[in-house]
Amino acid sequence: MIDWARVRELKDEVGADAFDEVVELFLEEVEEVIVRLQGGDRSQLEQDLHFLKGSALNLGFQHFSDLCMDGERLSSEGQAATVDVAQILQSYATSKTVFLSEMAEKA
Repeated sequence: MIDWARVRELKDEVGADAFDEVVELFLEEVEEVIVRLQGGDRSQLEQDLHFLKGSALNLGFQHFSDLCMDGERLSSEGQAATVDVAQILQSYATSKTVFLSEMAEKA
């Protein structure tokens, strides 16, 4: 679910002090899109999923990123209505919980 090697790599790249800021910024930006998707707004689904995919990859949210990538592909193929947004949202919630609870010991 979480690519801890990527998380440690990012932490090494930006430094321990800046890492907390990166995490905070990630959560703020992703939450804005999550709220839009929770509200049923699919008007820019392909773009939203593209953003989420990239953000998730940077912070090691592998499963969430994979689901976003699949949804982005479906959206680009004109099949946005078939994207399982609920599954994507659930994956984010689970990933966030795991990340925040295990970050101190694994990152």
